[in-house]
Amino acid sequence: MFPKDKFARAASLYRTAHLYCHEKFHGSSRKTKILSAGALFLGAFTIGAAGFAPAEPDTSDAPVHPITKDLALPDLKQQIAQLEERNDFYVNEEKVRAGDTLATLLTRLGVDDDEAASFIKSDTLARTVMQLRAGKRVMARTSEDGELQQLTATLSDGRDGPINNLVIARDGDKFKATTAPAVLERRVEMRSGQIRSSLFAATDNAQIPDSIATQIVDMFATNINFASDLRRGDRFNVVYETFYNNGEPVRTGRVLAGEFTNAGNTYQAVWFDEPGSKIGGGYYSFDGKSLKKAFLKSPLAFTRISSGFSMRVHPILGIWKQHTGVDFAAPTGTPIHASGDGVVDFVGQQNGYGNIVVIKHWSGYSTAYGHMSRFASGLRKGDKIAQGEVIGYVGMTGWATGPHLHYEFRVNNVPRNPLSVDVPNAQPLGGNQLARFRGVSADMNRRLSLLRPADGKDVTLASR
Repeated sequence: MFPKDKFARAASLYRTAHLYCHEKFHGSSRKTKILSAGALFLGAFTIGAAGFAPAEPDTSDAPVHPITKDLALPDLKQQIAQLEERNDFYVNEEKVRAGDTLATLLTRLGVDDDEAASFIKSDTLARTVMQLRAGKRVMARTSEDGELQQLTATLSDGRDGPINNLVIARDGDKFKATTAPAVLERRVEMRSGQIRSSLFAATDNAQIPDSIATQIVDMFATNINFASDLRRGDRFNVVYETFYNNGEPVRTGRVLAGEFTNAGNTYQAVWFDEPGSKIGGGYYSFDGKSLKKAFLKSPLAFTRISSGFSMRVHPILGIWKQHTGVDFAAPTGTPIHASGDGVVDFVGQQNGYGNIVVIKHWSGYSTAYGHMSRFASGLRKGDKIAQGEVIGYVGMTGWATGPHLHYEFRVNNVPRNPLSVDVPNAQPLGGNQLARFRGVSADMNRRLSLLRPADGKDVTLASR
């Protein structure tokens, strides 16, 4: 509805414009008449606009229609009955302890069920629960009175074996044991440590698994002799894989990146997947250069040098004689690894060397491994050998006063000191591989930077 006050103002403006135009229209010039007509038109337009302008509705007199609806209230007695009929289960989780029996483990899990205990003892698959190592987790679901409904545990056969979930479940009045492959969750762990006495002591203190410590040795074996080169205060950072099942760590994977500062020199390595490689990839420095050298500095993982490459009094002959190799003292049975790729040239016995393996490499290089207790199973002359492959085990055959490995490095059949001879690296990455590698190395470098001490010096690449 058009408001009265607005209409009144508009009408007043129209009358004023009309009177003005009437006075000016008669006896005026043509220009004055045009202006007067325009004023009259504007006045009329104002009234029309006021008439059609929207106005706020007046809702004070709007009718109100109340709506009512009956809502059904829940039946409290029915809800209570449903709760009483429902079977409540209780879930308990425990870790296997050293010296645990089945009875003590089930008691801690809240299981009070003789039938379940009898089944676990008698069933071949269910009985594996009793063989779990200390620290493994077991979860049980029981009724209010301790009757077992379901028991689960994780089974694994070594580092590379399959991982399965064992489930012992009640099926009516009986039990059934089944296994299913576990779906593992991959996580990336980051740790750092400092050498106080030994590498394994440092990794234990940093809560790094032994399998990762062994990989650290393999990563930097061409630059660091972990038997003799470590110094108190040396530091290391490492990024590696851990695989979890239901929130429990069940397996460590590969070291993805690491850096080791030894005697003021920092060595870095990052793993790069290479589908065409025999082992699936390799370690490289952060500029894409392969860290795999043609030969390892030591054919043994951990040992000590009992005799170097020099003149010495022969321990049996008692005369001064050139020692043409390096002796690594180690317990009998310690695995001996080929220091480089090559072909077996000799496997058998030779005079004072006892059991010996000779491997030919390329460009006149060869290596010899003496005093072995035994050879690797099936090792034959002409076999192709990869760097790091086990070829035999430490012993004291031949002219030896104690268990050790006599290791010789030869160039054109002339013995050279294996600890100081300079050998080339493998080929660096290039092209598309290098571009893909840079993305991987950038991510690993960011992770390692988080582990470095705040006051640490800039890390430089190893020169070799």
